[in-house]
Amino acid sequence: MKLKFILIIVMSVTLSACAGKPKQEQINPAQTAQGQYQQAKDVLNAGLYNRAIELLKAVESRYPFGPLARQVQLDLIYAYHQAGDLPQALASIDRFIRLNPNQPDLDYVYYMRGLTNLKADENAFQEFFGIDRADRDLSSTRQAFDDFKILLNSYPDSKYAADAKQRMVMIKDKLARHELLVADYYLRRGAFLAAANRGKYVLEFYRDSPLVEQALEIMVESYDRLGLDKLKSDSLQVLQLNFPQNNRFR
Repeated sequence: MKLKFILIIVMSVTLSACAGKPKQEQINPAQTAQGQYQQAKDVLNAGLYNRAIELLKAVESRYPFGPLARQVQLDLIYAYHQAGDLPQALASIDRFIRLNPNQPDLDYVYYMRGLTNLKADENAFQEFFGIDRADRDLSSTRQAFDDFKILLNSYPDSKYAADAKQRMVMIKDKLARHELLVADYYLRRGAFLAAANRGKYVLEFYRDSPLVEQALEIMVESYDRLGLDKLKSDSLQVLQLNFPQNNRFR
């Protein structure tokens, strides 16, 4: 009797667990292509990105050449990005660009590639706690800058152009800070020529950055340590001409 009672309890718990498990959406093959796509789109709009990826891929496999194929591919790019699967997002983006070189939606695709490359260089924990990570490798950030630049040059009237332009300004500031952090590292270790060259790089490629003043300071100090009086004098003259309030070398 006791054994039967235990079995009943076990079965009851098992059934309860099954009942409490959320039922996943399944593509209904009897639906039209539009109906199946709308089902996947609803899941995507609900923020269930991993599940949306499964449903969108199912639609794509059933209708690879249908009228919805390109929209499904665009939605997959967004879903991969939101789900944090950045390599797959970039692979899907590059595939779309390769297969659809003249599509009007390419402005969105380049915008998403810029956002995805930016996200690839982020560290959520460090960003959350405000830790400056400009000293890390920023190759994906540089690529993001190029992605946004393609968007602005090729699609200047795109609805994504304004945001892309703002992000480019932010990226330039981050890249300039990166160069100066490396320059400071060289300066503290006596690699004065390398430090001066980093400062010069900021001066040449990020001349509209507010960090140009700091770059010139590094150049003046580096040339001074190297005994390159002419280069030091020229750099100091540029510093004092453009930043007359600077008193570091007075």
